[in-house]
Amino acid sequence: MRVAITGGTGFVGRHLAERLDPDETVLISRRTGVDIDDVDALARAFAGCEVVAHCAGINREIGDQSFQRVHVDGTRAVVEAARRAGVRRIVMVSFLRARPDCGSAYHETKWAAEELVRNSGLDHTILKCGMIYGPGDHMVNHVTRAVRTVPVFATVGFRERTVRPIPVDDAVDVLLAAVEGRIPEPTVAVMGADELTLGEAVRRIARVAGRRPVYVPAPVWTIRALAQLTEWTMVVPLVAKAQARMLDEGVSVPAPTVPELPVDLRPSRSFSDERIRAALPVGGFGWEDLRIVEWWSRKRGGSVSGRGR
Repeated sequence: MRVAITGGTGFVGRHLAERLDPDETVLISRRTGVDIDDVDALARAFAGCEVVAHCAGINREIGDQSFQRVHVDGTRAVVEAARRAGVRRIVMVSFLRARPDCGSAYHETKWAAEELVRNSGLDHTILKCGMIYGPGDHMVNHVTRAVRTVPVFATVGFRERTVRPIPVDDAVDVLLAAVEGRIPEPTVAVMGADELTLGEAVRRIARVAGRRPVYVPAPVWTIRALAQLTEWTMVVPLVAKAQARMLDEGVSVPAPTVPELPVDLRPSRSFSDERIRAALPVGGFGWEDLRIVEWWSRKRGGSVSGRGR
């Protein structure tokens, strides 16, 4: 079965690609020369594919990569290109709490993208996923680098929210089941096996990373302000505004309510020290993570030293 993956070089997309036959897999991303809203280019890429795994998405806006363009215009283009190419099925990776009229552009555009797929007339599965973690993620990676850089870690608010982290291997298992048509519901919630407070998750990651920072509860508005500041100044922000909203709400209950996966397909791997250790990045945050440093390096025709991305 030939499968196209949008966002094929991103976190979830590349892990899915590793589990598929490379001769029967088409990776689609800006890095492969295809813009997500280019219908003609997408239709050519989808030619001969039976399924499109629509994994493309962003958690913060930068330059021309807006939530509207990537999530809404991009999904509209994917649907139209799939029709033209004769694709029989679309599997979309969405967010657990994507919903309309909630005041978050990330959540609202993810919901709008879901609606485009639902109303496409094509066979589909929409996976409303919680926080997915693994090598190269934005969860374990960012917490680890933060606690290695500063001795104080701000937690969100004074009321504990909960999260159900999903190992990327479990998420890919679910994606494969959806690609193969083994999920009966058109929209399902995908959540990890363990439910724990965000504070517990952060402390566990910090302990595995060999750090014991001082934890300070901070009002939600300060986390949102930090998110805005780091979106302005960092190549990959310490926390994005969309993530601040997620931390404020918790990520353990779908919104709106949708069915869970069949029991035999639900993620089962625990949020264990072993899996956290496998996702740990090298080092902490440094000067090379600042956008001005990256810009200056590019202007001089060089490369930013330090970690590869």
